[in-house]
Amino acid sequence: MKKFNNGLNIAIGGFIGVFVGYCIYIYWEYKTFPEIYAMQSAPWYTSILLHGALTIAVVAICAIIKMIIKHYIKKSNRKENE
Repeated sequence: MKKFNNGLNIAIGGFIGVFVGYCIYIYWEYKTFPEIYAMQSAPWYTSILLHGALTIAVVAICAIIKMIIKHYIKKSNRKENE
């Protein structure tokens, strides 16, 4: 269970890191090539919002799984101590 928990920690960190990198890249691209984004009807940050929602959903799912794992670990530790 600890290995699975560590894997979830890595997944959470990876998704957040990729999101931050994506935000930096989109902002840089917007500042470097504003004429590309001027042609679009949506604001330049729309894709960041979409990726942010996806990242929040994945991190929330991973956090719920981590809480379930923590519950089962505590439960098994209590049974061992009895």
